[in-house]
Amino acid sequence: MTQAVDPVSDDIVTLQTHVLQEKRRHPDASGTLSWILSALSISAKIIAAQLRRARLENVLGAVGTENVQGEEQQKLDVIANTVLMRALGSREGVMVLASEEAEEPVVITENRGDDRGYCVLFDPLDGSSNLDVAGGVGTIFSILRHDRRSSRTEDSVLQPGDRQVAAGYVLYGSSTVLVLTTGEGVDMFVLDTSIGAFIRVERGLRIPESGRCYSLNEGNRRSFPAGYCAYLDWAQGNGYSSRYVGAMVADVHRTLLKGGVFMYPPTEKAPSGKLRLLYEANPMAMLIEQAGGQATDGQGRILEIQPTALHQRTPVILGSPAEVARVSEFLMPAPEAGAA
Repeated sequence: MTQAVDPVSDDIVTLQTHVLQEKRRHPDASGTLSWILSALSISAKIIAAQLRRARLENVLGAVGTENVQGEEQQKLDVIANTVLMRALGSREGVMVLASEEAEEPVVITENRGDDRGYCVLFDPLDGSSNLDVAGGVGTIFSILRHDRRSSRTEDSVLQPGDRQVAAGYVLYGSSTVLVLTTGEGVDMFVLDTSIGAFIRVERGLRIPESGRCYSLNEGNRRSFPAGYCAYLDWAQGNGYSSRYVGAMVADVHRTLLKGGVFMYPPTEKAPSGKLRLLYEANPMAMLIEQAGGQATDGQGRILEIQPTALHQRTPVILGSPAEVARVSEFLMPAPEAGAA
């Protein structure tokens, strides 16, 4: 006899339910963070819908202007940024918004002399150069408590990554995936478009201890520091695979699930690295560490870097702990001749 399958044997947990469950674990919480996460969820749904219809509605391609990074803005960069600004700017408790697309942070509420508010930083559409070929793109976000010690409200964003209260990303690909941490592990949600809700599909994600795969733009190899080149020689000689999408969200997502290491080394053109510390490296480093991995700039822990500017850049090495440690060994300076 065939056993009937119980369609409700597994709990169905939406992102909203998940956030409410987390809030109940912290009875003193005001609920403000929950509202911010709700705004991010709504923004992700709107952006996902825009991306699905981008070719049909003729919103692919460049705007014809450059952003503050000196990068050519895509039409959907502007759309995604506007969606996030509007959704988050209307939420009570949001004091400062900072975007890759804006030169300065936007102050929503002036310093009230307390730390009840939040700063939200984001890259609205990471990897937007992939849009014209229907490649994977994403949104990255970082949430900090307002630092009441800041003399100017907008300077509250200049906090080390280990002060983040939440971080995450949304990957827009074959499905729309939201990965989130609030400092107590990493959870993954997938958008069910039939009901318009993110459904939790993984709880307490853990990155594999190791993985025979590396991800970086080898087109820049000639200008990498020697240690990175030595690591690549070793990896290729030991049967490692190379995977690189060209969107940090897509590359980090694969690394989180499959293991291995993601790198963006310094180059002659970008000696300080290319990725932005506050709204790319820090949130990804928090996620990877919460999943049991490691994240370094080649010299120390990314989350301990004290930022000095909104668009500060940094080299990035993150992923499985064994692989990050191996890359770090190659970057260590050679012992001086005659040293004991």
